[in-house]
Amino acid sequence: MQKPRVLPKSALGAAITYCLNQWENLEVFLEDGRLEIDNNRSERSIKPLVIGRKNWLFSNTSRGACGSAIVYSIVETAKEMD
Repeated sequence: MQKPRVLPKSALGAAITYCLNQWENLEVFLEDGRLEIDNNRSERSIKPLVIGRKNWLFSNTSRGACGSAIVYSIVETAKEMD
């Protein structure tokens, strides 16, 4: 155990404390092979939505915005199934 040997306010001490605080989550990740260690996939899937948000300023009716949301949802779901 290295924690007692390191100053708690140092960068290494903070990293060790963070790691120990996340230990239970790490064990769950290691026990279930279906879990991903990061959220890169979900962030990539919403990136087009974040980048395109200025385009939605032109959805000037709630019906048009709803239609756009449906189309984007279908497209992103199809990408995930590929």
